[in-house]
Amino acid sequence: MNLKILVPVIVFGVAIVIFSILFLSDSDNVVDFTSMESASELISEPDSMMIMETNGVKHSIPLDKIKGGGPPKDGIPSIDDPVFAEIRNSDFMSDSDTVIGLEINGEVKAYPIFILVWHEIVNDRVGDVPVSVTYCPLCYTNQVFERIINGQEVEFGTSGKLYNSNLLMYDRFTESYWSQALGIAVKGELTGYKLNLIPFDVITWGDWKKLHPDTLVLTTDTGYIRSYSTDPYGNYYTEPRIMFPVEHRDDRLNPKEIIIGFNQDNIYKAYKQNDIESKILINDFIGDAPIMLVSLFSENSRAFERTVNGNTLDFVYDDGKIIDMQTNSEWNYDGLSISGENIGMQLKRMPIEPGFWFEWVAFHPQTLVYDGA
Repeated sequence: MNLKILVPVIVFGVAIVIFSILFLSDSDNVVDFTSMESASELISEPDSMMIMETNGVKHSIPLDKIKGGGPPKDGIPSIDDPVFAEIRNSDFMSDSDTVIGLEINGEVKAYPIFILVWHEIVNDRVGDVPVSVTYCPLCYTNQVFERIINGQEVEFGTSGKLYNSNLLMYDRFTESYWSQALGIAVKGELTGYKLNLIPFDVITWGDWKKLHPDTLVLTTDTGYIRSYSTDPYGNYYTEPRIMFPVEHRDDRLNPKEIIIGFNQDNIYKAYKQNDIESKILINDFIGDAPIMLVSLFSENSRAFERTVNGNTLDFVYDDGKIIDMQTNSEWNYDGLSISGENIGMQLKRMPIEPGFWFEWVAFHPQTLVYDGA
């Protein structure tokens, strides 16, 4: 198929049709379950949520709300054998390209969004931790999961289905469906089980290189022929329409406002990425939990629990430095104190849940919104 037909001016509806045709030719993935335990041995107690059963199928979402997204199962193929390059061999990258950045146990990798838009899931290992790096273009939801369930390593693929316009992944052990936005299995044998979130960065390649000159970057050597220089979603990210049904809408923010979401003890709160960037640093509470959000780079936010030895710290950004007001200690962008009374202390980094507002509020209609004060 001539992929040159996919140009940015294609309307999104046509792109969906092309997706279906294009990905059908690459859906012959082979799954090997022989090394896995039985499901009864694998799983433990599920997360607390309402689990139903219909015609023998366990589920926690209405089955009639699961919609086809166009491509079939594995029609958008996950990357299961990722190939990486060092910075000196990254001529295919531009400094303005957005990446998902990971640093785990001293290993650093970047995953370009222009590759993820065609694959949505990368099954990988970083710092010897099995991870799934995921991206849903319809919702701009970026998320990184530890792909381990009770000590067992599990791969994920794309189901071809959506819920609340969001990617439904499936695991290649039980073929249960997992909501990418929730990180929870919502249909099938593992319904109710939740994956661990891993902190990550959404950031430009130019800034990620500055932070991590030793980084590796995912290459276009994916085993698939795709027009990686073209985004098949065109201007969908900026136009007002939402392509697929969502269960709840809320006009507190623009539907495609990029927010950073948090769930702290079942209290949900959203922060506009633009607010974090403009303020640089925000001290806040989610329920009783004190948090600090900081953005030193475009498109990027990090979040930390702002407690040390049980004491809550208040931070300011002054003269290019992150300072706590209680001890006047200086902290770096990794949440490590580098001078002052707290030197050597490490703040706990929190996972973030970035995405479009319409997606966040569809899943969490009771969410709070930071008012910018």
